[in-house]
Formats: sequence, structure tokens, C-alpha cells
Amino acid sequence: MARLARWLYPGFGAASPQMAMRPIASREPKRGGETPGAGAAVITRTRTQTKRPNMYRVLLLNDDYTPMEFVVSILQAFFNKDAQEAMQIMLQVHHNGVGECGVYTYEIAETKVSQVMDHARKNQHPLQCIMEKKCKAPDANFLPRARKDPSSSLVARQRAPS
Repeated sequence: MARLARWLYPGFGAASPQMAMRPIASREPKRGGETPGAGAAVITRTRTQTKRPNMYRVLLLNDDYTPMEFVVSILQAFFNKDAQEAMQIMLQVHHNGVGECGVYTYEIAETKVSQVMDHARKNQHPLQCIMEKKCKAPDANFLPRARKDPSSSLVARQRAPS
């Protein structure tokens, strides 16, 4: 522990004030005739940057045979949705053909898909559940800028009489 304290706080545990004031970064012997600081080394610490995991959407696909109540029960049991939210997702699946149950990391999404598919097969329903990689939203710096002058656009130039 004392070593760690000396490393973090160089003056910690020094016997005399002169030792507490010694330079930390310079570990090389001083050479004569050079300008002060020319032989000093800078110690930098690099921190590892962790990357966020890719996220995957878990989707339910519509079919003509799976009862709506069964889809609601799946959403409540495997995705922890309340009755109202499960009903909204089920209606989205029914009307649009696909509905998003949630967004998870790869392993969790894969597990949820297999649990739903196994449960549907055990109850003899053809319900399909898939996962797809969620696309990242475009960065605000890369969005096209709106033009202030509409006459500078290519369409306006083509329409302008010559």
C-alpha cells in the first residue's frame, strides 16, 4: 500500500523535504552543457477506451394463425412488458406485419429469440421471432446542411428561364 501511495503521491513518506521535492518525470542523469529540461522525459498514462457493444432489435413477425392473446402473453413473459404495452406491440405486429419487442446486446437478443421460438413451437404456433442489427443514427456533423438560397439548387437552375 505504501508503494502505491508513493507512486501516486511522490512526496508521501519522504524522510526529508528535499526528497519530497525531487523531480518525478526525469529518470535520466543530467548531462552537462544542455539547456534545462532538454533531457526531461514526460510520462503519460494511456487509458483504454471500451467500445460500446452492438445492439440488436428483437422483432416479432405477423402470421395468420397465432392468436393475439398468445402474442401478448409472450411479450409479457419474455420481454417484461405490461398489459398495455404488450397490446400496443401486438397491434403493431398485426397491422404492420412486424413489431419491435426490445433492443438488446447480441447474446441477450439471441437468447430471447430462441426462448420465444421454443415456446411458440411447444404451443404449436407458427410465430416467428427474429433479430436484426440496429443501425446507428447518423452523426449530426455529417448531416447535409440546408441551403439558405433556394435559387442556388440545381433544380432551380434548370427551371430558370434562359
